[in-house]
Amino acid sequence: MATTTETPPARPVLRQRALVPVLVFLGMVVAVISSLGAPLVPTIATVDHVSLADAQWSLTVTMLVGAVATPVLGRLGDGPRRRAVTLGAAAVVVLGSVLAALPLGFGWLVVGRGLQGIGLGLTPLAIATARDSLPADRSRSAVALLSITTVAGVGLGYPITGLIAQSFGIHAGFWFGAIISALALLLAALVLPATHHRAARPLDALGAVLLGLALTGLLLVLSEGESWGWASGRLWAVAAGAVLLLACWIWHELRTEHPLVELRALTHRVVLTADVAGLVAGVGMYLLMSLVIRYVQTPTSTGYGLGESVVVAGLVLLPFSVVSVLSSKVVPVLIRRTSTALVLPLGCAVSLVSVLLFLFARGQLWELLVVMAVAGLGVGCTFAVMPGLIVSSVPAREVGSAVSFNQVLRYVGYSTGSALCGAVLQAHTAPGQLLPGDDGYRFAALISCAVWVAAGLVTIVLPRRGAVAAEQATVDEELMVEESIADIAPGEDEVPIVPVRAER
Repeated sequence: MATTTETPPARPVLRQRALVPVLVFLGMVVAVISSLGAPLVPTIATVDHVSLADAQWSLTVTMLVGAVATPVLGRLGDGPRRRAVTLGAAAVVVLGSVLAALPLGFGWLVVGRGLQGIGLGLTPLAIATARDSLPADRSRSAVALLSITTVAGVGLGYPITGLIAQSFGIHAGFWFGAIISALALLLAALVLPATHHRAARPLDALGAVLLGLALTGLLLVLSEGESWGWASGRLWAVAAGAVLLLACWIWHELRTEHPLVELRALTHRVVLTADVAGLVAGVGMYLLMSLVIRYVQTPTSTGYGLGESVVVAGLVLLPFSVVSVLSSKVVPVLIRRTSTALVLPLGCAVSLVSVLLFLFARGQLWELLVVMAVAGLGVGCTFAVMPGLIVSSVPAREVGSAVSFNQVLRYVGYSTGSALCGAVLQAHTAPGQLLPGDDGYRFAALISCAVWVAAGLVTIVLPRRGAVAAEQATVDEELMVEESIADIAPGEDEVPIVPVRAER
């Protein structure tokens, strides 16, 4: 009797080979979706007949929701339900994209943009999926590639959505977001593996509610201060309530058995410094980006501005993203020739230079391109070394929580910078006018200078005893990024695993 040899099913192999491209596409979509509102803020204000400060919420609300959604999705996905959580969050992003695309009014647009913000928590889930699901020889470069998709996605998303919005209307840009997010959901449903073997972890629902309410209150104070009056009782009541809620959240997180965020990691001075620097740098980064986008689109009839289209506004930010990615080549050289402790304040100093350039040279388009390129180098250097500092300073079991919290603080900084831009420019808008005066941009730039000076001072307090270990960790991380770009090519999918650090 003849024997037959059964061939193994090809579907599992294909799913595994497609996992990295799908995860990268998912991360890219998240970056594009999160930044959709930035170039469209002036257009949204005109179409929906709202002030620029109110229109700025189309960007701020996305970052705000992302700051809360990131730790929540991280906890929900750190267990047997990761696939379901990832697909559920992606489905919510699709729903938010559709709501933002439909001509239902400004209120529904903000709701849709808020739902899109949940997608910001998908990147950590994608990284966790890559580390847990890929073979040992593929994990490291996959994780490194995912870590740079957010920056690359912003640079790609701004000009594309701007071109679509200019050619087919503002809602077409959000329909584009709905289409690509639906495609990402479909692909993820086809390839994401199950994680039934992982133990379930409870969600700190009270912590999530407290954090969300506190951040909403603080951002509401920033964005509505001018219209309510900075001395009004309502404003100070909201501010006091937000601070009280934040204090209650901290008290709760330190005492609950399964906290939303492991705040005890902040007792390490290096971790605390990296987190504070990430928060402050996030404010400075988004404050400048928001200023540049709005300045480029301001009509020349105001006596300043460039009067360019939303497409050009998106293209102006392209150098920021490109140079941010290329800074991965610069950081290892700087670390070898100096130290990690010097690279952090150096990155803040370069970012300060970019704001000074905007303050004194913004009359021509090429000047703003230079401004954003310099800003990309500064931000890239600053953010590139933070994960290495954190990883080298906490036990292995706390790395995930510590890095996630740093990302949460960045989102808080982004949303604060966005809201601060709207508040400052609204304060310098004359009654009955829609556009602020040029002095508003000067004042906002001076605030941004102060923010970067503060960030630089924070980075100088890094403890020297952790510099050597952190330096080596950052070199490893940046080399990982370089290898991922060099190794991943069509047809190649064999890359090394992320080394597991020994517990201190």
